[in-house]
Amino acid sequence: MSDKPVVGFIGVGLMGHGMAKNIRTGGYELWYLDQRPMESLLKLGAHEAANAKDMAQRCDIIHICLQNSGQVESVVLGDTGILAGAREGLIIIDTSTSDPASTLKLVQEVEGKGVRLIDASLGRTPKEAEEGTLDAMVAGDDDVFERVKPVIECWAGRIIRVGAVGNGHKMKLLMNFIGMSYGALYAEAVVLSAKIGISPQTLREVIAPSRMGSGFFDTFMKYVVERDRDAHKFAISFAAKDLRYVNNMAADAKMMSIMASAAVQYYAHAESTGHGSDFVPMLSDLVGALNGVNMEDEVRKGALSAT
Repeated sequence: MSDKPVVGFIGVGLMGHGMAKNIRTGGYELWYLDQRPMESLLKLGAHEAANAKDMAQRCDIIHICLQNSGQVESVVLGDTGILAGAREGLIIIDTSTSDPASTLKLVQEVEGKGVRLIDASLGRTPKEAEEGTLDAMVAGDDDVFERVKPVIECWAGRIIRVGAVGNGHKMKLLMNFIGMSYGALYAEAVVLSAKIGISPQTLREVIAPSRMGSGFFDTFMKYVVERDRDAHKFAISFAAKDLRYVNNMAADAKMMSIMASAAVQYYAHAESTGHGSDFVPMLSDLVGALNGVNMEDEVRKGALSAT
């Protein structure tokens, strides 16, 4: 028998699929749990768990990669959750973008059952998840980290230790605060540009190679100018959720958060009007509509003026 730990993975979506695949190809016995059968993992020899309790009875390490803290709490604490089947010594790695306050409460719950939890928030995109080159911001006790490090190395190209448990989720929220604020800023800037007679194409041509350019600007403008819906696949609903968590985190720290409070508003409006499943660059169309600008028409006009 292999002396490697048995690994579970809950949530094999855009990010989780590649991570789980790379754990399995790294030689670990893998059990997964998702809303649907995952033929690509089954073909690699992975097993589908009946529920999180079933997985906990079989596994030594369980990854969680879900959409929000409510889902994480449910899969850990529910009647058929991880704790219902956990053996002493089980390690949970939460890679979700979670509310740190929820994470710290969960730590207390699981440690009372002899289970350890660390947070390992993710940087980069589903492409790097498939390639096994994600960034991992890992928080938690050193002894637990050393036990799970070989498994994390299956899916992470860069591992950054960020301190005590909960700090991984805090760091991820800081990253997404910056990123989603840029998304709101870019959306407003491209609409203002159109209103004053400067095409989206010209805006991209000027900004992209300058010091204000970035990878995020490139993918955002790839949608705006080229209408590539898959240029940046991060849902508006996720952005809205993350910014709500950022504002909660600032409130817990008793800090004034004018920028975070402002950034969430465009995303909240988009979500409340049925556009939560749209991707972040599509925010530009919604901001345009609020201001009487059809961004697709502006791109057409920009293309005509360039010929």
